[in-house]
Amino acid sequence: MLASLLPPQVTAVDTYHDSPEPHSGARLLFPQEEALVAAAVAKRRHEFTTVRHCARTALASFGLPPAPVLPGPRGAPRWPDGMVGSLTHCAGYRAAAVARDTTVAALGIDAEPAEPLRDEGVLNLVTLAGERTALRALAAHHPGVPWDRLLFSAKESVYKAWSPLTGRWLGFQDARVTLRPDGTFTAGLLVPGTTRAGTTLTGFDGRWQVCDGLVVTAVTVPPEHGARTA
Repeated sequence: MLASLLPPQVTAVDTYHDSPEPHSGARLLFPQEEALVAAAVAKRRHEFTTVRHCARTALASFGLPPAPVLPGPRGAPRWPDGMVGSLTHCAGYRAAAVARDTTVAALGIDAEPAEPLRDEGVLNLVTLAGERTALRALAAHHPGVPWDRLLFSAKESVYKAWSPLTGRWLGFQDARVTLRPDGTFTAGLLVPGTTRAGTTLTGFDGRWQVCDGLVVTAVTVPPEHGARTA
């Protein structure tokens, strides 16, 4: 499902099932990774293990050997030199997407259950007033899509793409997301972006899909790191 939202230079690996526990000497986690989930409950350990299996499978398609995928600043995964990527997991789904940094500047992916946000307070926290107005219009004309959850997921994907480019935090209300029924969205930054080679990042373009009980979103930033530029 995720691959359909990404360009061909990105390799995506996803699964609806967790990896089995190690057996016969197989190693699913490296010692550094094991240390991160040593005290975790089974659910957390399983999702952590499986999403890293997805990441290593994706990296192997570029000829890279298995290696730990460890969190860096602000919790974002650290990738091998020359690579960019993103991870996501939710109930019943785990996925990874990776690409060479010569073809993609940054990636952001997110998956959520395809159901409305349960708390109106959460909606107010993660959206702008104009976004809430747009959500009501979308729901009226295109019922059956959990537009509020989709907006939340889109902002998660935007943050995952933003963070490695800038090294800065991006709040939910620091970007204005416009969802379109055709499966695309844009995110305009309300804070200063970043500039490279004379190109200033002012926003992101993304794609979305609702399928198999899931909402999935993806943002791909081209090498000049300006999916939308000033």
